[in-house]
Amino acid sequence: MEPQAPAPLPRRIAHLDMDAFFASVELLRYPQLKGLPVVIGGSRGHEGGWLARAPRDEAGRPRLDRIPPDAFPRLADYRGRGVITTATYPARPFGVGSAMGLMKAARLCPQAILLPVDFDEVRRYSRAFKAVIRDIAPVMEDRSIDEVYMDFTHVPGGQREDGRVLARLIQKSIFDATGLTCSIGVAPNKLLAKMASEFDKPGGISIVYEADLQPRIWPLPCRKINGIGPKTDARLQAHGVRTIGELAACGPLWLIERFGRSHGAWLHESAWGRDERPVVTESEPVSMSRETTFARDLHAVRDRTELGRIFTRLAEQVADDLQRKGYEGRNVGIKLRYADFRIATRAQTVDDYTQDARRIRLLAGQCLKRVDLTEPLRLLGIRVGALRHKPSAPATSLSN
Repeated sequence: MEPQAPAPLPRRIAHLDMDAFFASVELLRYPQLKGLPVVIGGSRGHEGGWLARAPRDEAGRPRLDRIPPDAFPRLADYRGRGVITTATYPARPFGVGSAMGLMKAARLCPQAILLPVDFDEVRRYSRAFKAVIRDIAPVMEDRSIDEVYMDFTHVPGGQREDGRVLARLIQKSIFDATGLTCSIGVAPNKLLAKMASEFDKPGGISIVYEADLQPRIWPLPCRKINGIGPKTDARLQAHGVRTIGELAACGPLWLIERFGRSHGAWLHESAWGRDERPVVTESEPVSMSRETTFARDLHAVRDRTELGRIFTRLAEQVADDLQRKGYEGRNVGIKLRYADFRIATRAQTVDDYTQDARRIRLLAGQCLKRVDLTEPLRLLGIRVGALRHKPSAPATSLSN
């Protein structure tokens, strides 16, 4: 009798979400603000006031950790239409959250401290924590600047306590390397792991099993399923479907009739906690882009100098992203959002690939000539698509 093959290991998929990532990065520089309501949002450039009041070290450099909290700007004094990137946990009980307008947040929590986003610093920490993860659990899918999926199934120690031991190791290693905390959910698939990572924030580890579907998942609102947005949720609520359990009780044919074959079938599978998607370690980007929303409407004629500076900076940022990640592209486009929220996009494809900031700005500038610039603008963006990996330079022989 031939020996039986060992039973396959239970699938253990983890989702890691950094805790209030943008805010936590700032608190590393300003530890005196820990425990206070802090909102991250708006643009850099209004920080001169508190930096000017910073004590200096012997070399004349500002001691950011010595700036008194009273020296920082408050949300109550903000004027503009920026949005919140994130908020510290002490600010959240006031109803302040990501993607909320800063003016609305000022009405809810006027005493909150307002700090601008430092994308360069955030990206640096993002690369650092992901490098730590790859050393421990190399089957990692990079989802965004502050979250990843990991497949623990065949990682040494990944089955111990159903993934909790490895999750603790990753949390400790990230904290030791960066000073930042994260929350991790471990489950049989991506869908449930994503939900689990929200159960015990900040700094928590949540393990979800298939048997937890009914007691832990079904009472949650449908919006907790990653992929159900406000429009689908509103349509479900119009039919009296508010929780995941109520969604699971809907027949698949009923859902397909109302939401289409593909989306309806996906809703049914998701409500029952089914998800076979693998953790994808490598995915090629389709394009890279940068955009910015202005603090006030800008006009192409009256604000030409300021818009020119912004346009150049966007081209430089996209070029830097391409160069850092080793890509070049030959489709360059722009995106405009007017004061009335209309959006215009234009793009052109050229024969030669580029990752050069001047070339990108030139091609994007040609696209600008094909849109209406008589109306005020609230957003400007540059995108480079049709990407490929930049070929390596040929080796040069020493004998030449």
